[in-house]
Amino acid sequence: MARIWLTNGTPTMAGILNPLLAACDQGYVPDRARILSNPGVADAVTTASEKFESIVDAYDGDVNVSQTELDAETDFAEIVTFYREAITAARDAGDTIAVDVTPGRKFMSAIAFQAGFQFEADHIYYFHRNAGGYYGQFYPEMPRTATNLIDFMEVI
Repeated sequence: MARIWLTNGTPTMAGILNPLLAACDQGYVPDRARILSNPGVADAVTTASEKFESIVDAYDGDVNVSQTELDAETDFAEIVTFYREAITAARDAGDTIAVDVTPGRKFMSAIAFQAGFQFEADHIYYFHRNAGGYYGQFYPEMPRTATNLIDFMEVI
């Protein structure tokens, strides 16, 4: 059984990487990661993909990272398709699937959140910084009391 990580791109590395770092730190180390990208964040997503491998390796894992590129950031139907297909494929295969709703535009997070519930993801993660003074910093640099990885599947 594989552990899958679904997320979308954003221009800030911390926004993409902090949720993954926190999840790995709490024991969810993915085997496969899929990142939804668009022309405005393509460079950041490529860099983040490379860093995903280093992060997972630090937790004694091995991850295969793939990217799905949207033609336009507001291609809502394709955003829904990305999440629906990935979640249902993972469920059909008996894999564990985590949807990260932290990075990206609000509409992307809203679609990811809804898709996670509707298509029955195992985890819907949101990385919350409790203190505003740590914006842009990476998870290892922040006190644990300043962060919280919320799993909405446990909350709701």
